[in-house]
Amino acid sequence: MKSRQPTALIITLLVLQGFASLSLSADSHAQATPDVYVGVDLSYGDVAEAKAMIDQVSPYTNLFIIGSKGITNNETKLNTVCQYVYEKGLSFIVYTDMPPQIERAWIEHAKTLWDARFLGLYVYDETGGKQLDLFENQDMQRYPVKEADNYTDARNRFIATLNASLNWVVWNFTDKDVQLFSSDYALYWFDYKAGYDTVFAQFGWNYSRQLNIALCRGAATTQNKDWGAIITWTYTESPYIESGPELYNDLVLAYDNGAKYIVVFDGNEGWTGGILEQPHLEALQQFWNYVQNNPRKSNPVSDRTAYVLPDAYGFGFRGPQDRIWGLWQADALALNVSISVKSLLNDYEEKLDIIYDDGLQLRNTYGYSQLIYWESYTLPPPKISILSPEDQTYNESSVPLTFSLDKQVTWVSYSLDGKQNISLSGNSTVVSMTNGSHNITLFANDTFGNISASETITFTVAAPEPEPEPFTVWPLAIAVAVVTVTAVIAGLLFYRGKRRREATRR
Repeated sequence: MKSRQPTALIITLLVLQGFASLSLSADSHAQATPDVYVGVDLSYGDVAEAKAMIDQVSPYTNLFIIGSKGITNNETKLNTVCQYVYEKGLSFIVYTDMPPQIERAWIEHAKTLWDARFLGLYVYDETGGKQLDLFENQDMQRYPVKEADNYTDARNRFIATLNASLNWVVWNFTDKDVQLFSSDYALYWFDYKAGYDTVFAQFGWNYSRQLNIALCRGAATTQNKDWGAIITWTYTESPYIESGPELYNDLVLAYDNGAKYIVVFDGNEGWTGGILEQPHLEALQQFWNYVQNNPRKSNPVSDRTAYVLPDAYGFGFRGPQDRIWGLWQADALALNVSISVKSLLNDYEEKLDIIYDDGLQLRNTYGYSQLIYWESYTLPPPKISILSPEDQTYNESSVPLTFSLDKQVTWVSYSLDGKQNISLSGNSTVVSMTNGSHNITLFANDTFGNISASETITFTVAAPEPEPEPFTVWPLAIAVAVVTVTAVIAGLLFYRGKRRREATRR
């Protein structure tokens, strides 16, 4: 450590000189901690582009993430942008990578100069997701565990490795507490265990938003941390991000589910330009108005249910075949857990969190209304509802048979009037029914052998009786003519036959 002192002294002097030129106006920007931070993560560009974006979004945001390496790699540029954000009345987070670009002296004076508006450091990115996708993107992996003996070993290595990296940032670059932020799309529980104070669940691609909320919020709640959401890419090429209306819906979803930080990512592939267009900025402004006029609808912990996963089970949840810790293919538990989570999300929706059996105490619900452990949860049978026929009278002998299911099933059948079941491949029509009262019941079987029956629907068929064929009465003259012609033909045939017989006797 002694060899670092001259360098540290020089850096400190330079930093002090740079900070001395900055304008202090903390009094005019003092405010209480907001209930929610709403902002933009600028991940491209230079000072001019950063100022332009800050000018545009500052009327309807209160947070700015300085994610552009072109700014954070240069102390003068970073000071300029931070001061500009501060003067606009916004709080800010500064991105740093490994090795950290942010020096210890800078952090100390940033906390002094900008006080509570400097929220902390955004350190690394998607560490859990990169671990999960180890084999798919080996060239991108810098921190994941490359090998492990079992799930527990993988968990321990992941937490220890990431924790050591985060501690290096804290211990070597600041003596004071500094909040550490990141975003991810998997393994949130283990990100928090490694030392992050806040993790943003990524809303992107075609991943379930509510599932990622349940995973991230559950980890944060149980470990007494904060959580947020960041709306990121939906596509791998332009326009990259979802439409304006879709963005607005995602912003509201995060807010109503209790996210403390709600951020929109602005950066294309290679971080050479922005991706936010006018419809996205309008959606952000519309959302800001929504926040000002609508108290949170989020449910307190006491109203939520937590689904408890096995300790160290680093499964990805992007489908039943997702990998575990990026090191192993899906095991026998993966399908059961995937279907269980889908079923629970269907039942509890925004009131479901997902946590881990990581030192949980017996009979302690940790503030939740209930804990549902993976090994004790029994999948409910499929729910099948008859949409047609209804309890009414039908004036036709053929009646549509339509129904709905709440999950995938292996087969569906129906029984009419208690008779033998008839298989269905989908909506159908029951044909040629007799007049009178009938009843029908549907049955369904899911992939785990759970069979369920719908309610029995009674209905009536009152189809008009078919009219008999009309009896034709021929007029008397026509009838006599027909008889006469018939008699003449018969006479001719008799005469011809008689002549033949006589000719034969000669």
